[in-house]
Amino acid sequence: MCGIFAYLNYHVPRTRREILEILLKGLHRLEYRGYDSAGVGIDSGNGKDWETNAKSIQLIKQRGKVKMLDEEINKQQDIDLDVEFDVHLGIAHTRWATHGAPSPVNSHPHRSDKTNEFIVIHNGIITNYKDLRKFLESKGYEFESETDTETIAKLVKYMFDNREDNDISFATLVERVTQQLEGAFALVFKSVHYPGEAVGTRRGSPLLMGVRSDHKLSSDHIPVLYRSSAKEKKSCTALSRTDQDTCLFPVDEKAVEYYFASDASAVIEHTNRVIFLEDDDVAAVVEGRLSIHRIKRTAGDYPARAIQTLQMELQQIMKGNYSSFMQKEIFEQPESVVNTMRGRINFDNNTVTLGGLKDHIKEIQRCRRLILIACGTSYHAGVATRQVLEELTELPVMVELASDFLDRNTPVFRDDVCFFISQSGETADTLMALRYCKERGALTVGVTNTVGSSISRETDCGVHINAGPEIGVASTKAYTSQFVALIMFALLMCDDRISMQPRRREIIQGLRVLPDLIKEVLGLDDEIQKLATELYEQKSVLIMGRGYHYATCLEGALKIKEITYMHSEGILAGELKHGPLALVDKLMPVIMIIMRDHTYVKCQNALQQIVARQGRPIVICDKDDYESAKNSSRTIKVPHCMDCLQGVLSVIPLQLLSFHLAVLRGYDVDCPRNLAKSVTVE
Repeated sequence: MCGIFAYLNYHVPRTRREILEILLKGLHRLEYRGYDSAGVGIDSGNGKDWETNAKSIQLIKQRGKVKMLDEEINKQQDIDLDVEFDVHLGIAHTRWATHGAPSPVNSHPHRSDKTNEFIVIHNGIITNYKDLRKFLESKGYEFESETDTETIAKLVKYMFDNREDNDISFATLVERVTQQLEGAFALVFKSVHYPGEAVGTRRGSPLLMGVRSDHKLSSDHIPVLYRSSAKEKKSCTALSRTDQDTCLFPVDEKAVEYYFASDASAVIEHTNRVIFLEDDDVAAVVEGRLSIHRIKRTAGDYPARAIQTLQMELQQIMKGNYSSFMQKEIFEQPESVVNTMRGRINFDNNTVTLGGLKDHIKEIQRCRRLILIACGTSYHAGVATRQVLEELTELPVMVELASDFLDRNTPVFRDDVCFFISQSGETADTLMALRYCKERGALTVGVTNTVGSSISRETDCGVHINAGPEIGVASTKAYTSQFVALIMFALLMCDDRISMQPRRREIIQGLRVLPDLIKEVLGLDDEIQKLATELYEQKSVLIMGRGYHYATCLEGALKIKEITYMHSEGILAGELKHGPLALVDKLMPVIMIIMRDHTYVKCQNALQQIVARQGRPIVICDKDDYESAKNSSRTIKVPHCMDCLQGVLSVIPLQLLSFHLAVLRGYDVDCPRNLAKSVTVE
């Protein structure tokens, strides 16, 4: 959930001011991952020789957002911002609190001792930290914070203090530390004992590296180095030898810059060349050369890590003319839905092609059951498309919350196909459910928005939703793109069934006009803003619907909870008489979604019951639905489209409503309290 960022310049002269600006800008880009507190660790010397300056480390940490850290840095009297460093490693962190309240002492980077010999930044949770802490305290190491991360900083110092050989490498120390850790982590280390060196590693939490150089690099693949076991029995001083063929460096030993980050958005303004690290990789930069190490070789390991070129552009992660990322992302939905379909649907001959499933589609068509596994908004995308998936595939479809799926030890069989839906591709519960299903032999399919993410790499096949970077914590465009991606999968599954062809053609032509209909719904923004002025002082809101729109109710209620902090509940209208009707009175705001589909008459019955209890329902309905308008206090009229696609149009008014409610209540739309964008811990 936290954001980690590090910057190493090797023979690229940078002033301390420039280094801090790069670190802070990286944190700003990652702030959606956590914003309880932030900190940086830099070399503290003010002399002309970088190696002398690197013999001491300064930590600057502050509670609150990154701008609070920026202010704290500007208050520092003892650092000269104009000192130039030919080589320097700076590390930075923005925190989402898991262990210990937000405070400077609990903020990262964490240190090994009062002289800052080793410092570390961490994203994840160490589950055995209490045992490690008890052991380290028994050895005389003193702790100052309540965090799990501090045990890592103390443990690396313990390994260094008890080394057998003075020539032990930084990477070997880190490997020894990771062998003692249980849980999830992405880590970057810095030390006064290894000036100008950086070591990063990951297990279960995302970490990538960016590389920038004006000179030709030695390779576009970095071989993974494994320990030589015979050598290791005699000596544990170093990892495998690094030379011309085993590491990345600029040819002729020229200048190079390296970036470590949780997310590509933090490095894209500096470079589009990145390396995605795998679980248990240890990436070490020594004298400007990058090498990647692992302790054990396992079946299926790739022998090298490729340098990939990102297709992301900087303008995609800027707000532009919008007041917030969430507002921008809501209004990007006509384009993001087109991008999801681009090159995949031929509207002239009604064909669907999903390249990521091409090699496995026959196996998927032979399966006995589909299981959609996700969390939060991604779960709602699964609920929204379950009915059309069942209709077009004629298979039983289960939609599961990843955490509950794991808690129940749900039976999974070899002839099941399991879908893992996640915007980030790093959601911890979904990732663990993926590994659970793989162990049981099921075919696994990823539906993600992030190239190179853990889910996209670990699944057998998948669909990239191509919605573009989503920065706002409350997901909007990813939901509608996931919805469309799952519809396309359903269409692909029935492309050879003659009885399904008329229905299939109707849905494909419905997808053709969908982007224009989304634009039409976005034109209701002023009307929805007026509605928000009437509702923003309320304490609670109920959202009701059924059939295709139950998921819309759940998703709309989640958006309102997330960013307005109002109590909101999505209710299946068919369950109204089984309890929820007791909540309805003339003061309770009720939003109903009533569309002209197979549940229309039943929804009208529910509407009558609410009106009979003095309820004053606000109805989201079709443009020409005069029946619903007669019985409501206010209507929001959306254009009509295919029944199974109508959920894309009906959710957008609720996205806009939640946005305007949050603004009127004075809250930060992009950074709701206690939440972070990518949930990389259980």
